[in-house]
Amino acid sequence: MWYPAAAQHQGQDLVSGTQDVVILPPGNVRRQTAVRNAAAREGSYPTIIFSHHSGGQRYAATFLCTHLSSHGYIVAALDHSEVSAPELRGAQGETAEQKAARIQAVIASRVPDTRFLLDRVLSHTASLSDARPDPGRIGIVGHSFGGWTALAVPETDPRFRAIVALAPAGSSNPRPGILPVTLTFAWRRDIPVLYLVADNDVCLPLPGMYELFDRTPSTRRMIILRRADHMHFMDNVEEMHESVRNITFPEELSWISREMRPVAELSSGEQAHLFVRGLTLAHMDAMLKQTSEARLFLEQDIPGALAARGVEAAEHHPVHKVVGE
Repeated sequence: MWYPAAAQHQGQDLVSGTQDVVILPPGNVRRQTAVRNAAAREGSYPTIIFSHHSGGQRYAATFLCTHLSSHGYIVAALDHSEVSAPELRGAQGETAEQKAARIQAVIASRVPDTRFLLDRVLSHTASLSDARPDPGRIGIVGHSFGGWTALAVPETDPRFRAIVALAPAGSSNPRPGILPVTLTFAWRRDIPVLYLVADNDVCLPLPGMYELFDRTPSTRRMIILRRADHMHFMDNVEEMHESVRNITFPEELSWISREMRPVAELSSGEQAHLFVRGLTLAHMDAMLKQTSEARLFLEQDIPGALAARGVEAAEHHPVHKVVGE
């Protein structure tokens, strides 16, 4: 959990001596712009759940989670079941039938994971500080499989009031080897959705993003980051992109490394993080806090505002089909 810190911690999240150190498997040391166990700034805050990509972990996008927290949100993330439950990890020698059953179990675990996490955050047992979650102002952000999770959870849980889907899975025609997840969009009310996607996304290409956008039964908006791929929504963009591009994938996924462009040809991690942080915060501020400044920002020419900050982007506008004369 990330939460707004008390005034005495001002600036400590930016100094190496007081920044939090995270050790990720298999022993990678990372820093995040947060102070572990900091005294909280007392108050009731809107809460955001973050859902990571397939096979990822809860620290996959600390650049975003810490940013939201620093602007007055409680943010919570967990390691989803496919990385924390041994029975859901791939085993050497498993049959095709066993693999298919395991993948279905992984998919089935995602929404319950998310609901469990929110229950924990809202319960008294999770309240370890003076920062209290507001149960009436809940949002969710997810990347990739986590983006699918963010779009799937409202089908069974009415508590979520705003969604940011970062390059989400769930289109009807996934590429070979991509998780076969589907969405019913059986929501019972309008939940404003902001889609943030990449125009050079090899794993989850733009046509699938357009399909999800068109099927979304709510107020929605899509902003496209130019010259960006699937890893542009994570920490350490350049490092992550090149490590994935150089992986030797199994045959069914070998197209990924063949088709990915070198990161030097794409937008920088700094540009991508500015894009994701700024637009996610604006959407949550407008929808959960009802902030007039955020609403005014979102009403302007978003690609133009980003261009003024050195970020190349475009907005996808829905096509209204006219039937008959």
